[in-house]
Amino acid sequence: MSDFSSSSPAPATDCDVLIVGGGINGCGIARDLAGRGWRVVLCEKDDLASHTSSSSTKLIHGGLRYLEYYEFSLVRKALQEREVLLKSAPHIMWPLRFVMPHDPSMRPAWMIRIGLFMYDHLARREVLPGSRSVDLRKHAAGRPLKDQYKRGFIYSDGWVDDARLVVLNALDAQARGAEVLTRTRCVHAQRDADGWTATLQGADGGKRVLRARAVVNAAGPWAESFLRGVAQSAKGEALATKSLRLVKGSHIVVPRLFEHDHAYIFQNPDKRIIFAIPYQDEFTLIGTTDIELTGDDPGAARIAQEEIDYLCTQASRYFEKPIVPADVVWTYSGVRPLLDDDSGDPSAVTRDYMLESNTTAAPLLSVWGGKITTFRKLAEDAADEVGKMLGQSSAQRPAWTDGAFLAGGDLSAWIGAASRPDDDFERFVSAVQARYPWLYGQMTRRLARGYGARIADLLGDAKSFADLGAEVAPGLYERELRFLQNHEWAVSAEDVLWRRSKLGLHYTAEERGQVALWLQSHPKSN
Repeated sequence: MSDFSSSSPAPATDCDVLIVGGGINGCGIARDLAGRGWRVVLCEKDDLASHTSSSSTKLIHGGLRYLEYYEFSLVRKALQEREVLLKSAPHIMWPLRFVMPHDPSMRPAWMIRIGLFMYDHLARREVLPGSRSVDLRKHAAGRPLKDQYKRGFIYSDGWVDDARLVVLNALDAQARGAEVLTRTRCVHAQRDADGWTATLQGADGGKRVLRARAVVNAAGPWAESFLRGVAQSAKGEALATKSLRLVKGSHIVVPRLFEHDHAYIFQNPDKRIIFAIPYQDEFTLIGTTDIELTGDDPGAARIAQEEIDYLCTQASRYFEKPIVPADVVWTYSGVRPLLDDDSGDPSAVTRDYMLESNTTAAPLLSVWGGKITTFRKLAEDAADEVGKMLGQSSAQRPAWTDGAFLAGGDLSAWIGAASRPDDDFERFVSAVQARYPWLYGQMTRRLARGYGARIADLLGDAKSFADLGAEVAPGLYERELRFLQNHEWAVSAEDVLWRRSKLGLHYTAEERGQVALWLQSHPKSN
């Protein structure tokens, strides 16, 4: 949290770049810029990843369906990023095999084979295996499906804990000198020839005036409204030149529908697709929808009953056991800020990003669109552009994140030299268990997944559970809560239970309440 005074504004401070927005794009750009030596301040009006960036389908994927819309450049860029990301943080990302049951009424087999061939060869693969046909009558993935699905295709992509990905970028940005301010709203940004004067407001109403040489607008669904309301130009010219199309994507979570570790991609009669993905060991995640959002606050987006019915109906076309709304144990919705390209179909709107530079006075860079898989490349391109606007070329301040680890991703101190990311993680779990033999298996794996090599910072020299403090909820101890408060900007139970972890899905309402009560009675001390 910011530690602003609630009285008079603090004296103006200086930075090179003020970034507005603490989602994946804002945190990725902050990390890249800070790593190049720029002085960076990032402000986020809520918690990190509290909106779109924690509401994805949680996939690192090229976007197989985008080939049908001839988005070859986007797909290639995303495919190139998959293995870069998998290697950077093997604790929060791992390879995942997808099964596509073949329905001849949807797309012919030859079309799918061509699409998968392109998917396999548009970018180099070292970790992920290629695609193949499968006899669903003999494969484990065929057992939960209706008997009519006798053949299918298997291909590779990756899974990611999206909210933790954002936090890891913020941690790396902070470690490289960036100042990360959560629950801090940019309420005004005035532009002149020499820079920006921004007024930031903390959760307690206290204000701080900050002077920046450049501003990066990475406000996601609020990027257009930031330019139309908060940011003010020196001469009254319009700063907003693009329009966003806000598309709501909703997901449902149901008790586990199958025992194997593959995911499914299902083709629907409306030519859309949905995924059914193993989730948190005990559940299956199903999504997503594409619903135009008009006139509503993006932060208030919630799933509609029609969306629940749609996802249940489409998944039930494939699974032997029907899925009904009563099965749903949790839902979430996010709003994708897509560039308006006049497409009549929300599913056809491009997921590619665009960076818009404005140098009529002090530099302004606006981020339009994007998807989680391409965030690192987007951040690299944005940092190049910001540097150029500030008078430094990428040769003078070069790109560096390709091949760099995210926070906790370097496991070498535990396992030695890296090999395959998924194998490395399993070796890491064994090493953690050996160092902390008193941890039970499920908790060992959860902490290893959440913190990677940072698990040593969390557990330190603990010799037993007694060293972790009181158990606030099953498997969640005081030491971890304090760690999340002190090192990961967590303030509320929602921050802890639904973004820093998904423990909320495993807890009763009473147990979630215990976590909320502990946080309320043990606020972080400044």
